[in-house]
Amino acid sequence: MEPALRDGAFVFVTVPTRSFALATETDPVAAVMEAEGLTLVLPQAQADALRFGYGTVFRQLTLTVHSSLDAVGLTAAVATRLAAHGIPANVVAGYYHDHLFVPHDRAEEALEVLRALSLEQVGKSVSS
Repeated sequence: MEPALRDGAFVFVTVPTRSFALATETDPVAAVMEAEGLTLVLPQAQADALRFGYGTVFRQLTLTVHSSLDAVGLTAAVATRLAAHGIPANVVAGYYHDHLFVPHDRAEEALEVLRALSLEQVGKSVSS
């Protein structure tokens, strides 16, 4: 699974619009259209510069394995393992990879937890 920790701090912001125009004017790492408006995951510095309000500050972990969009169980296994360590994770699936946003101050711990999970899975496949 090879989790990789991306540099920088990221935040979730929302704007009460049903247009992706703002996404083209910013540098989001993710955008989700919801009934209430547009959610963007932005670098914290950009959100600050644009004076967006936000809550928790996150780091981004990417599972560098090319996962299928119809794969079963990877997201559940990752979320379950992080939850067992009390680490919240917001998961965003891209075409090639899954990306997890974990609290900034728990990112290194989350990386180690996922590396351990990856090693366990390698061990299971070797012993099978």
